[in-house]
Amino acid sequence: MSIAEEVLINVNDFETRVALLAAGAPQEIHLARAEGYSLTGNIYLGRVERIVPGMQAAFVNIGLERPGFLHARDIEGPRLILGEGAEDRPPDIRDLLHEGQQLMVQVAKDPIASKGARLTAALAIASRYLVLMPFNEHIGISQRIEEESERERLRTAIAAVRET
Repeated sequence: MSIAEEVLINVNDFETRVALLAAGAPQEIHLARAEGYSLTGNIYLGRVERIVPGMQAAFVNIGLERPGFLHARDIEGPRLILGEGAEDRPPDIRDLLHEGQQLMVQVAKDPIASKGARLTAALAIASRYLVLMPFNEHIGISQRIEEESERERLRTAIAAVRET
């Protein structure tokens, strides 16, 4: 037996709303504002323009009017620098990046007024049942998949792909 799927679209002067229904229940809802489009989620190859050690941040050119802001805690890779007898501390931005360096970044927050976009190097590409996080070791399965045997099958398949 197949489940009936419907797509509902509502357009007005302010926004466009699209809903995907399966058996009458909403599965996905998407909103697009008429005032402009969001850059949130877009992935760019950026170039580090300036490092500001006092802010533990870098300004990254991604081709917009203003460079984006990337904080050290939003950079994938070694999270802690361990020293002998010292407490764990976050890495210094100068140990992670240098001016002119290219790196992949994702827009976490749109630019506003005089501020550039907020960026992250923790890339995440989402689909209906999957979020691909290429630099993250965690294997997560969507809660929409309720059957435990299917969840385990997917975990096993993903683990096998990672080993290759």
